[in-house]
Amino acid sequence: MKTVATIAELRSRLDADRAAGRTVGFVPTMGYLHDGHASLMRQARAETDVVVASIFVNPLQFGAGEDLDAYPRDLDRDTRLAEAAGVDLLFVPGADEMYPEPVLTTVSVAQLSEPLEGASRPTHFAGVATVVAKLFAIVGPCRAYFGEKDFQQLALVRRMVRDLSFPVDVVGCQTARELDGLALSSRNTYLTREEREAAPVLYRALRAGVASILAGERDPAFVRSLMAQIIEAEPLARLDYAEVVDADSFRVPDPLAGNLRLLAAVRFGRARLIDNVGVTVPAPTQGG
Repeated sequence: MKTVATIAELRSRLDADRAAGRTVGFVPTMGYLHDGHASLMRQARAETDVVVASIFVNPLQFGAGEDLDAYPRDLDRDTRLAEAAGVDLLFVPGADEMYPEPVLTTVSVAQLSEPLEGASRPTHFAGVATVVAKLFAIVGPCRAYFGEKDFQQLALVRRMVRDLSFPVDVVGCQTARELDGLALSSRNTYLTREEREAAPVLYRALRAGVASILAGERDPAFVRSLMAQIIEAEPLARLDYAEVVDADSFRVPDPLAGNLRLLAAVRFGRARLIDNVGVTVPAPTQGG
């Protein structure tokens, strides 16, 4: 594996790879890698010829009072994990390389960026969309791998790619979980032992919401309330939101129908965790 710190070198190497007929897989990360990231890298390794991963803690997506300075970092460990997962090129730019002057151009994706995470963190998705657009412009034509854990981010990136005609195939990958269901996240390191024991309530609440829909519940308010009650019964959990939306538009269908996504965000002490699960409601048959 080769570590690259400049945009010019990464572009040059990837342009040469594509000129030789090799396909490129790309996994963008903010570092402090875990097996969820590694699973994306392994999938890229299986499906493309050259795998590039980026590590960049993007300041644009952190709002006032959020954990930019405290965000966990361990480049030596990240390097070992990326190499073990089959990465060929590790792109580790500094902030000055990515943003050599104040950023005047930003990318925003209307509608998809507004509810849920967008309501809780108003500047977050513009920062995400801007840095991902920049990384796509740097990497060039590729298959880009994103985890479904950040499902709203995945939907936003897919829409941005369609709207702006990026030569990128966005691949959504299944959420990696601990044995008790907790989604893998770099922010899990913030959890105390007691909070870690309580954290799987988030996944349990989502699964209960899915079970109610599969049992015939079609009222979004009922499903939302059910998930909220389960989470709020855990003393260490502070609910940010729990919602069920159309998986493409992020609007709330009433009655519930089609491809749905149940999403929730919960705070445990200084950790804010998000998770989601999907379920499909078949269209009613004619006359039924």
